[in-house]
Amino acid sequence: MLDFAIFAVTFVIILVGAVLYLYPSSRRASGIPGLNPTDEKDGNLQDIVNRGSLHEFLVGLHQEFGPVASFWFGSRPVVSLGSVDQLRQHINPNRTTDSFETMLKSLLGYQSGVGGGATETLMRKKVYENAINNTLKNNFPVMLKLVEELVAKWQSYPEAQHTPLCAHLLGLAMKTVTQLALGQQFRDDGEVIRFRKNHDVIWSEIGKGYLDGSLGKSSSRKGHYENALSEMESMLLAVARDRKSQRNQTVFVDGLLQSSFTERQIMEDSMVFTLAGCVITANLCTWAVHFLSMSEEVQEKLHRELEEVLGSDPVSLDKIPQLRYCQQVLNETVRTSKLTPAAARLQEVEGKVDQYVIPKETLVIYALGVVLQDCETWSEPYRFDPDRFEEESARKSFSLLGFSGNQACPELRFAYTVATVLLSTLVRQLRLHQVKGQVVEVKSELVSTPKDDTWITVSERS
Repeated sequence: MLDFAIFAVTFVIILVGAVLYLYPSSRRASGIPGLNPTDEKDGNLQDIVNRGSLHEFLVGLHQEFGPVASFWFGSRPVVSLGSVDQLRQHINPNRTTDSFETMLKSLLGYQSGVGGGATETLMRKKVYENAINNTLKNNFPVMLKLVEELVAKWQSYPEAQHTPLCAHLLGLAMKTVTQLALGQQFRDDGEVIRFRKNHDVIWSEIGKGYLDGSLGKSSSRKGHYENALSEMESMLLAVARDRKSQRNQTVFVDGLLQSSFTERQIMEDSMVFTLAGCVITANLCTWAVHFLSMSEEVQEKLHRELEEVLGSDPVSLDKIPQLRYCQQVLNETVRTSKLTPAAARLQEVEGKVDQYVIPKETLVIYALGVVLQDCETWSEPYRFDPDRFEEESARKSFSLLGFSGNQACPELRFAYTVATVLLSTLVRQLRLHQVKGQVVEVKSELVSTPKDDTWITVSERS
């Protein structure tokens, strides 16, 4: 269960597919400037494919037509909002529905998230969030131990050795999420490897079929995907059944088991958390370490804060709110990397942005990747500068976009906690250096990821 923006963000293409399935009719968003459909059946789908990603398509769309623009997905008009002012105006009065749950469960073939009443939706959301919060409190030493093991491994490397961030930090995320969500059996590397194999297949296929139809055209790929999904579901059900008899109930799935959820609902919510939690955590950590390796000044400022707040003690959950500059570093990491470049909501009632009327049941896209690098909102938008978040206006804009405050989803808060533990351990012991000549390109897909593995070198702090 995710709140209004962020993780509808990561699956916007799937949301389009879910909307097409769930809402068979929609009125034209007339009068809004934008593209005419290039194909009667597919609308502007081929234009999105030609640009390489939805984000790149939206960048071009807003450059041509301004902050409120429209295009077509199939026979349906879609409205995209590309500035803070327009997003601020777009207030949907009904926030009990959850677009992420609707579209993700629709894609996975789950139905329990569709058609439930507002009371049930809010209850499930509260249980889900509490389960994540409690597992962080109960298992913080486990997280710290996993981070310390990784940092010790990096410390053992010769200074000239290149460290592959994507590989190592995805491994950290997988271990952390599985142990904190599902329990101690995932201390076994074999269990983590089995989980990762199925996770990678499911995640790599999510959204592709809605963008290019390729999954449906390949029976072997579809069969591989369905087998991975079935194995993951069976594993999650087995974990839930096993944990019922456990006396020490401290992990995420235990929180769900203590509710009135059915076995099927517990499995579905465990699927949502483990799928999203691993990828978001891994990419936030990867980008944060990469950007720090490029700025000695930011590293040293962060090191000073860590020494002042923590001294020689390891980081603790109660100390994290005091690490304000570390929070700024992570905020700027999300902004600069465009970690989640698009969000979406269904217009549940007729709305208005500027002079434009947005009809009921229109899909509205929040072009977050465009807004996060808008020069009218952020000075020097392509520069990594955590100091910008000392300004109240920057913090308010960031919160409005759903990346902080009450709007931030539980998965992102979980990822921030893991990343804070990582940086507070790593930066106090090692200096991070970029590899000269390395060019890091961004894949702005479901979550912004480096196109190839990103490398750094490390050296001991004297």
